[in-house]
Amino acid sequence: MGVKTMLPSYELGFYALVVTCAVVYSGSGIFEASRDSMNRKAFRDGIKPGWHYFGRKMDVADFEWVMWFTSFRNVIIFALSGHVLFGKICSMLVPQHRAMMYMVYGILAVLGSMGLVYLMIILSHCLVLYSVALAKQKWLCYVAGLCCLTSLKVEPFSSWQSGFVTGAFDLQDVLFYGGSGFTIMRCMSFALESSERKEGIYSIFDLLKYNFYLPFFFFGPVMTFDQFYAQVSTRELRRKDDEMRNIRVQALLHVGTIIAVDIFFHFFYILTLPSDLKFVNRLSDWSLAGLAYSNLVYDWVKAAVMFGVTNTIARLDHLDPPQPPKCITMLYVFAETHFDRGINDWLCKYVYDHIGENHDNIMKELKATIATFAVTTLWLGPCEIVYIWSIFNCFGLNFELWVQKFFQQEPFTKLEAKMSAAMSRRIRAVFGAANFWAIVLYNILALSSLEFALLVAKRLLLTGFPVSTLSIWFITYCGVQLIKERERILAIEEEKADKAKVE
Repeated sequence: MGVKTMLPSYELGFYALVVTCAVVYSGSGIFEASRDSMNRKAFRDGIKPGWHYFGRKMDVADFEWVMWFTSFRNVIIFALSGHVLFGKICSMLVPQHRAMMYMVYGILAVLGSMGLVYLMIILSHCLVLYSVALAKQKWLCYVAGLCCLTSLKVEPFSSWQSGFVTGAFDLQDVLFYGGSGFTIMRCMSFALESSERKEGIYSIFDLLKYNFYLPFFFFGPVMTFDQFYAQVSTRELRRKDDEMRNIRVQALLHVGTIIAVDIFFHFFYILTLPSDLKFVNRLSDWSLAGLAYSNLVYDWVKAAVMFGVTNTIARLDHLDPPQPPKCITMLYVFAETHFDRGINDWLCKYVYDHIGENHDNIMKELKATIATFAVTTLWLGPCEIVYIWSIFNCFGLNFELWVQKFFQQEPFTKLEAKMSAAMSRRIRAVFGAANFWAIVLYNILALSSLEFALLVAKRLLLTGFPVSTLSIWFITYCGVQLIKERERILAIEEEKADKAKVE
């Protein structure tokens, strides 16, 4: 049945009312729990004095968020503002050499922030993978790239490299592993694209211009080399209609989101609460489900803001960077679940789609997902929780295809053909609701803890059965129907836009 299947407006209105009431009810439980735990000794490290305007403490459990927007806020603003001004001048004076100017500024920024030794480590990885690219052998590019990534993510090689970088500041480890990890992924993209080039090979300066583009260097997103090279090679720099207005709107939206998250953390301690299982076990099933879900939403917001800021800078430089990750609220299938669109695009192009092809064959899909999550595990850093996360998500992705193939058998297709399109959509949404919670549980174990994920699963599936289980399933079903309605509207708008282009 097509994505454009429509449901009655009163039915959709009822679904929206149910979801709204459920969110408010669950949120009120989390708010009360946050208020009651404000002075709890177990939360002393995660809850600190916040903005004095509110007279409440603030959840500061996320180290990266706090560092980005407090201690290193001015440094980040200074570095990116310098890049914008430098890039604007270069685009006006020497647009044909702007990529080279970006590279120079990026190298100087990395040198100033992390030191000469770190810069030499980065250059050594670039040189190794560039040398491998000269052979134009894909398998060699994969082997060399994965070996470099292993040297960064696996002990004792990781500590050995980081030990060369002297100095100590709060974000040093984040910058070291972020810059190094993204460097290797970019160098692998360069090597793989070079191996496919029929005539000649890209120069070492093409690799350095690609790697040392400052907005993407430390925190990504990863932009595949073929896209970056094509865009920075354009000499005629023209903007689309209303592009600057859209950039300004996006910038203001990111600033507003940062402020809204900080305000939110004064009233909802969603990151600190899961650290005390005895305390969260007292919460109602609804509040516990809301707490698990809100952790995923926050991680999406964090990724959207982080990549959104760098993407805004890239758009000012006339680039078209990877889009922010799709909102977790809009997901109910594993195939679309990701928190980093750049890494997702990289994995799809060089691993998942390369092996799985059209993703219709069960065995090819199994090989593709195993390979994809093996690389992802190495990228995240091998450890027990990452292994568990990878296994569950790999299973979820394959299970979706198995279920799809099962229901494509003749008895089910005949049964669905007899149904109305609306009824088919409702039945699919029931399965989508179950899949939605599988996504939440499989990912919350990595974002929070395995113990918290097990507690949520136990409460929702065992001790809460049947009342909590079925009621939360129904509410999620209502949410999935709203997602499907949004997909329907977007599909219609896209069809109209395609027709307008043809005409």
